[in-house]
Amino acid sequence: MKRILAAALIGVASLAHAQPASAPVSPAKKALVDKLLQLQQPGIEVFARNLLQMPAMRMMQEAGLALQRQVAPDKREAVGKQIEAEMKKFMDESVPLVRERAIKIAPSTIGPFLEEKFSEDELKQLIAWFESPVNKKYQEIGPQMQNAFVQKLTAESAPVIDPKLQALDAKLRVLLNAPPAPAPASGPANTTSTTRPAPTSAKPPAPKASAK
Repeated sequence: MKRILAAALIGVASLAHAQPASAPVSPAKKALVDKLLQLQQPGIEVFARNLLQMPAMRMMQEAGLALQRQVAPDKREAVGKQIEAEMKKFMDESVPLVRERAIKIAPSTIGPFLEEKFSEDELKQLIAWFESPVNKKYQEIGPQMQNAFVQKLTAESAPVIDPKLQALDAKLRVLLNAPPAPAPASGPANTTSTTRPAPTSAKPPAPKASAK
């Protein structure tokens, strides 16, 4: 049912250009939409967090490359820990702000989309599904399934992607007339992989549009 939330979020842009004269929505339908939004709140909160976490992962990857290129091997572990600490601090401070705004704007953005695209009977069916034990069970195991999938995909992809990234890095260095990358250090200092996703606690720069 996360597709419903995604569809609603995508449809917000088109609603901004909707016809000025729209049919009035009955109080009963508005109440159904409000209830559905309340049931969708966990998904909205996850969406808000991902809005920050996706850029954070990119930043961690870029930081990992810079760590290998610009930091002496004996200092990489300490600098890497400092980077992770700063990312965590950013996420801890930013996620609640974006989550609060996401919940606040949902009724005025996703709400009209649901009112326009779904009938009262369809909204009742959606609510029944969200409240069903089957859906609740599925939502409970969702994070575990996603985590297992991401870890497996990362492990399976690293042997193929890492050499390609290294080759790309070498070619770019030639084009930029930059010195070759230093040999990776052995031991715990060399902990940042270009294909390894950022820790779930890592934080990225919040998109300014969302943080308004």
